[in-house]
Amino acid sequence: MSNCEQCIVRELSSLKALNKQEIVHLASCKEAYVIKKGEVIFEEGERMKGVYCIKNGVCKLVKLNPDGKESILRLVKRGELLGQRSVISDETSYLSAVAIEDMQVCFIPRTEIMDFIKDNSNFSLEITKDICSQLKEANSLSVDFSNKTVKERLARILIYLYELSGEDGQQNINIQISREELANMAGTATESCIRLLSEMKKEGLIALEKKKIKLLDFSTLKKMAQ
Repeated sequence: MSNCEQCIVRELSSLKALNKQEIVHLASCKEAYVIKKGEVIFEEGERMKGVYCIKNGVCKLVKLNPDGKESILRLVKRGELLGQRSVISDETSYLSAVAIEDMQVCFIPRTEIMDFIKDNSNFSLEITKDICSQLKEANSLSVDFSNKTVKERLARILIYLYELSGEDGQQNINIQISREELANMAGTATESCIRLLSEMKKEGLIALEKKKIKLLDFSTLKKMAQ
């Protein structure tokens, strides 16, 4: 049995639609990488040579504004695929992917992905669903943010991070991002983000310990985020 057949992560993505023969072939052509925190997986404007399957870890998808400032569009976690939209459209990537913690990824060449799409209608359907789901998530965040205060947006991001990563043994959000990254996602200045986190702490909504954040009053934060 190939390591791809045994990989539980495969069941979390469109790769679950591949048949046994295709999985065996996938195992023979994919490459496994370890990507360190802060390393770039691919850059905006890069011609994508394949897709990446996230085995462990989280990365951020970012786009540079005209002024050179980074905007974080979404986070990508274990079990998701990276780059499939650009690979299918045969266009350069419209954003960059950067690891925010150490990651394990498997790279699948574009030729193999396109062959799977051509020969396996179930896989083609599943990868289309994945892309649509990601677009829906991005659009949902964008629409939500247009009618929210900064504090409400920050609450929304905290809920998003919790739902994405779960919690560690001390009930902290099981992903650590910088205050600058958190502010970027909430669409505010770092100083404002730090001030609002302090307010939430005083209100008993969260607990803070260095970069760690614990949600103490999930229901109130959820209402605030809605």
